[in-house]
Amino acid sequence: MTMTTTADGPISDSDFLAAAEPYRREIVAHCYRMTGSHHDAEDLTQETFLRAWKAYDKFDHRASVRTWLHKIATNTCLTALQSSQRRPLPSGLGGDAFDPTDDLLQNHEVPWLEPFAGTVDEIAPAPDADPAFVVGARESIRLAFIAALQHLPERQRAVLILRDVLQWRAAEVAETIGVTTATVNSLLQRARAQLERARPQADAARSDPSVLDDDAKRELLARYVSAFERYDVDAIAAMFTDKAIWEMPPFTGWYQGPDAIGTLIKRNCPAEKAGDQIMLPTVANGQPAFGLYMREPDGVHRPFQLQVLDIDPAARKVRHTVAFFSRTMEEDFARFGLPATPYDAPARTTPAPWH
Repeated sequence: MTMTTTADGPISDSDFLAAAEPYRREIVAHCYRMTGSHHDAEDLTQETFLRAWKAYDKFDHRASVRTWLHKIATNTCLTALQSSQRRPLPSGLGGDAFDPTDDLLQNHEVPWLEPFAGTVDEIAPAPDADPAFVVGARESIRLAFIAALQHLPERQRAVLILRDVLQWRAAEVAETIGVTTATVNSLLQRARAQLERARPQADAARSDPSVLDDDAKRELLARYVSAFERYDVDAIAAMFTDKAIWEMPPFTGWYQGPDAIGTLIKRNCPAEKAGDQIMLPTVANGQPAFGLYMREPDGVHRPFQLQVLDIDPAARKVRHTVAFFSRTMEEDFARFGLPATPYDAPARTTPAPWH
């Protein structure tokens, strides 16, 4: 164990870890909001903790350890974002919804937005404040908000997150990113305006999904799972609202409405009959999510896609599904607590994590 000496005596690695480690998940979430990538967020959190460890002997405790770590993480992210592209979803690339009868096109060169493994409670969000602008705990990690943040330049993004999510004072933000308070206020005003333009109207005005009680949510999601596992395309399509969106990075298309979604699945899904698909529940971005396992030619169900759902509580239907594909689906499933095969999962009588 290494030791660092200060005027008050030696500080060990264990002293630093005891002070900083409780905030690790919160720092990961902060870096995720900044970058839109769970993998980048993990790497940047490691870099943040390394920088903090090296500087811990100079930490004067005028600010809390939490605030100090967020300052380091913010500047670590700002440096990384200078040489990176924004991370969109297919619907954020511009253009109209795609025709579901067209061929599917993939683009692995686009740095797509990634889902976040975790619940709202794990990231210790700040309390709500001004309801006109402050993004609440649930919204601050939801896919719609993270996707909208990607439209902001990096400094605007940092200012909006620090002010509206973490509830920092303008002077604290100014000190963190090295600008004046007047500049912070200007950046925040522009960021809020850009965010409203970037977010779909339905997303900007959406109500809290928690108004759908647990029993109703459980029943809706059970019907959703049943429709897929029975491979009943009509039943699947009926689960979606009239303006629902379906997208599946790295495929570049996005599709709107139950008919388009049903046609897309009927034409392209490798499933052929009931039992070809098995779904297990998890949580992504604080939202209901499912790992979908597809039966392969050898008869074994293996990870196929991770679906993240956004529910319309008034319609009691799904209004947005992002079905994430990757070249490392088994590794991605493990990150969300999902087994390599569905046969290794606990019995389904166990309550789902979003209950």
